[in-house]
Amino acid sequence: MEPGTFGPLELSWLDILARIGAAIALSLALGIERFIRKKPLDFRPFVIISLASCTLVLGVSEYGVKVDDTALAVDPSRVVQGVLTGIGFIAAGALFREDKTVYGAGSATSIWAAGAIGLICGFGLLWLAAILSVGLLLVLVLSRPFTDEYTIRMEEQQDDETKGHS
Repeated sequence: MEPGTFGPLELSWLDILARIGAAIALSLALGIERFIRKKPLDFRPFVIISLASCTLVLGVSEYGVKVDDTALAVDPSRVVQGVLTGIGFIAAGALFREDKTVYGAGSATSIWAAGAIGLICGFGLLWLAAILSVGLLLVLVLSRPFTDEYTIRMEEQQDDETKGHS
């Protein structure tokens, strides 16, 4: 068997487990916030996307150490680009429109951010991922009174318009 098949070449197991653990915990916090507020998504997509993003970066990092051929060099920025584009596609599925109102924007952007958290954890910048996670949670929690008010107002306007056309 080749070196690196059953264990890391560059990083320690402790470092890898810390990065994966942070990706899970930080994205789980976002997912639980969405779940508690009874948004259309539960917490699992957040964790799955973050975990997959993190392990993909870890795999690219380890592969870069393993490969000696410069023709097979891996550019991490291209991996990040591909991951975030794919997550954007998944996040778009969380958006839906009903009459004049678009719902799910908070969940869609949170899904995309969970991918970013996973990528950042994969790069080993756990402090940066924690700052992102805390910032996102603050925005989601502190903005709730404003977004709930907006949603209720939009629904009342739509009801008034419907009654006017009856």
